[in-house]
Amino acid sequence: MNKRVFLSWYLMPFLYACSTVDKKNAPSSTSSSYPNNPAKRQDIVMQAVAMLDRGYTYGGKKLHTGFDCSGLVTFVYRESAGIALKGSAAQMAQTTRAIDASQAHPGDLVFFNTLGPSFSHVGIYIGEGKFVHAANERTGVKTERLSHAYWSKRFEGYRTLFA
Repeated sequence: MNKRVFLSWYLMPFLYACSTVDKKNAPSSTSSSYPNNPAKRQDIVMQAVAMLDRGYTYGGKKLHTGFDCSGLVTFVYRESAGIALKGSAAQMAQTTRAIDASQAHPGDLVFFNTLGPSFSHVGIYIGEGKFVHAANERTGVKTERLSHAYWSKRFEGYRTLFA
């Protein structure tokens, strides 16, 4: 199965419905009621998945040079939803709101303690217990399961920018 076909099947659960929303006239507020701006969430997930297999570069925030974890999140949120989210993983945690697992939706952020300090790693939740993140120089941008032993031990929670 080629990658394009795989991605289209993989993304089907994340597509909420056919939408005729005119993005120019759509409300830009992220505070709309649940499902918390599904068009933006869908765009975030699709952009994150499109970044799979991109290279890892420490401090990287650009498509052509590669990403680190916070650089990937910054790029995806800016390009897909027009949301300016900047800084390190820890700084992103300070500007987002903690939510319970039952409130988490695709497009929210997931945080981990991988280096000792809280919120030292960030990824984008894509649903079904999976997230996309810029892992390391060897693997680059990839998907992982939150239930994986390494990530579940270091998981610090879901956070959102959406109300």
